[in-house]
Amino acid sequence: MVTTSRDPSSRLKMFAKELKLIFPGAQRMNRGRHEVGALVRACKANGVTDLLVVHEHRGVPDGLIVSHLPFGPTAYFTLCNVVMRHDIPDIGTMSEAHPHLIFHNLTSRLGQRVRCASRQAGNDSETKAASGCRPLYKSFSITVHLVTSILKYLFPVPKEDSKRVVTFANQDDYISFRHHVYKKTDHRNVELTEVGPRFEMKLYMIKLGTLELESTADVEWRWHPYTHTAKKRKFLSVE
Repeated sequence: MVTTSRDPSSRLKMFAKELKLIFPGAQRMNRGRHEVGALVRACKANGVTDLLVVHEHRGVPDGLIVSHLPFGPTAYFTLCNVVMRHDIPDIGTMSEAHPHLIFHNLTSRLGQRVRCASRQAGNDSETKAASGCRPLYKSFSITVHLVTSILKYLFPVPKEDSKRVVTFANQDDYISFRHHVYKKTDHRNVELTEVGPRFEMKLYMIKLGTLELESTADVEWRWHPYTHTAKKRKFLSVE
């Protein structure tokens, strides 16, 4: 379920509509005067698996909350450099096929957990064993594993012949979201067409529990930008 903060601008409504098209099977709901608790209870009662809330600042989308239902966790992202479909020249048509997922430049211990999580979507325990993924219960990696688990479960398992690709590419701990369709031009080459939207995501907090428990839920992890090593430290890659 995709919704917005209260009193959304026209651009935030448009962005919510485009997010709904990204996730197969998603629905969009007008926020109106509904409180967060009522939204979460309605989603749980109707079997909704995830609730996405987008926020804005002066008409520019700047925040995304992803709450996994019915028990959490809830991940908070800052959004930047948002470009909507209508702002991209020569935009292609939006495919409704289930997309393939690509995770790029996730090379640290955290990043390996991200990559392991992406491989497990729709696969059994044999795939997990083959990829060498091991639980890291006392490391920061488990936090990233929770985040990417939330992201991957927003997408159903694709068919092998799906021509739709969603990419999460990490650079300096900013995850770039890109959305493409492709077609084969011959037996060796393919042609990519961006269908949008595009934006960058930065995780800043994870809380246990669902969104209506925001004021009382325990903080699983929080980004601390004002520590001495904050600018030097990279959590998702070794570069």
